[in-house]
Formats: sequence, C-alpha cells, structure tokens
Amino acid sequence: MTKHERREYIAAVHCLKRAPSRFDPGVVPGAKSLYDDFVAVHINKTLSVHTSGIFLIWHREFVHLYEHALRTECGYHGAQPYWDWPRWADDLAGSPLFDGSDTSLSGDGAHNASQGPYEIKPGVSLPRGTGGGCVLGGPFVNHTVNFGPFDTALAFELKMPPNWEAYNPQCLVRDLNTYIATHFCNQQIVDRLLNASNIVEFQGNFTSYPTTLEGFGPHGGGHLSLGNTMADFFASPADPAFYFHHAQVDRMYAIWQDIDPEHRRYALNGTLTFGYRNDTTEATVDTVIDWGVLGKPKRIGEIMNPMGGDYCYRYE
Repeated sequence: MTKHERREYIAAVHCLKRAPSRFDPGVVPGAKSLYDDFVAVHINKTLSVHTSGIFLIWHREFVHLYEHALRTECGYHGAQPYWDWPRWADDLAGSPLFDGSDTSLSGDGAHNASQGPYEIKPGVSLPRGTGGGCVLGGPFVNHTVNFGPFDTALAFELKMPPNWEAYNPQCLVRDLNTYIATHFCNQQIVDRLLNASNIVEFQGNFTSYPTTLEGFGPHGGGHLSLGNTMADFFASPADPAFYFHHAQVDRMYAIWQDIDPEHRRYALNGTLTFGYRNDTTEATVDTVIDWGVLGKPKRIGEIMNPMGGDYCYRYE
C-alpha cells in the first residue's frame, strides 16, 4: 500500500469506531460502535468458530463483512490488506505495520517489566516481547478496547466469560515479540502449511490442534506475537491488526485451495464446537452459519470459493 492508501484505510477504521452499534440498546453494553460489534460477535461465537470445522470459512466471511463495512459505512475504496508474516518475522518493529509511524497500525507498547512469560501449559512457556503496556504512538495510540480481558482457559472448558457483554474500557496493549514471530510465522512454517496434503493436515498445521507442528501454528503464533490484546482468545478483534492477520489466514487458505481445487475447494473437517468435540454435527456445505448483527446467515457452500457467491477476489 502507498502511504496515501494506508492513511485512507486508517481513516476508515476510525470512522467505523464512530459508527453506531447495530445491537439494540442495552443488549451488549460494551458495544459502543460498529467496530465494537465485530468484537462482540467474535466473542459470542468463539466456542464454535475456533479449532472447529468452520474456523477457516467463518473467519473468511467475518473479514469480508469488515471490509464491506469499511467501504459502505466509511467510504473506503481499497481491499482489506494482509500481513505477510514471514516478510517481517525477524523485525516486527521495523515493519510498516508496526513501526509506530502515522501510516502504521501503531507500534509497540510501553515496556512492562512485571509481566511473566506466556504460560502455554504446565511446564511449557514462551518469552514475552519488548513491550507489554499501552501502545506508545501512532494512529491507534488512543484506541480504546471496550471488552475483556478474558481468560483463554475458559475456551478449553467450553465456558463463556461471565458478563462478557460488559463495558470495560482499557488501552490497546502491544508486546511485539520477535521470538514468537520467527518461530511460528517464518517461511518454513508457511511452506509446510501450504504443503499439507488434505484439510485435516492443513487445519492442524494452522492451529496445532490437533498438533501436526511443534508448538503453535501460524494462526496462534501471529496472535501471540503482538501481545495481550491480540492474544485474547475471545476479544482479539479489538486490535485493528486482527484483520490483517486474518486476511493472511484467508490468503493461505485460498492459495491452498487453488493448488488442487477439485479436491480442496469444498473440503471440510470437524464439528461446530471448539476442539472438534462431537456434541455438534459435522460441518457440511449445507450447514448454515451466522455472524449475528453483522450480516445474513449463509450456507457454508456459499463461502468456500473466493471467486463465487458474494465474493470476487484473488490474493497476490
């Protein structure tokens, strides 16, 4: 993107933060704007749209709806950009996305010496990055996160955060983490992802659940590499970088589909519950899923082809 295009995009995001919420008054007190509606819907759907049979396709439409809102509500004329993980994995702070300039998504947060390592599971932890506090500058220095923070462990217990709808304003936290980016978002990881022979392997490589890579896949790695707001399993869309990350997730999915469209375009694997639990049915092309107040329900089969249905896009 040129700097002019970046400024247009940033202005549209700020516009979305001023647009009124679509929720009825009082239903979701934390949703103060249309931007917040995307966070709220993601929270509400978390237990069905992660490590499940609809993770890739639900988020494809979610990003599409966000781009559509930027265009129709705020006059944006471009496409939703993607974050090419390997390109800046060893220098997140030098990336035009996170260098803190007036055309970035803001940069690192203030250094927080009190935060401990990421505790992934008993006996397994990852180091923190260089920030950990509120972002220090750039276009989103005054960006307010209105939900959370929430405990990721709740998802593994299939529990929603209590009173998740509540208004809890806080700053945007960033903790740029080159260690995580270089280990889980490098070119080797991307190559292995795209070399997956079937949808089961592809999903496993992406999310490492069930694991087919050591540690995290690039989905979790991208989230954790930016710090607490993006690492919030429920409320991560509160960070504007979420949509760049998930546009790249969709880019990887589309590229992988296009390698063998006959066998991959409509390939599905898994149920509609977090962790592929069998308390819900297997996802099929006829399964109807929804995005709450953001858009109309759709059959899965309608959203599996980037050049079909309501879509008409390709990634470079």
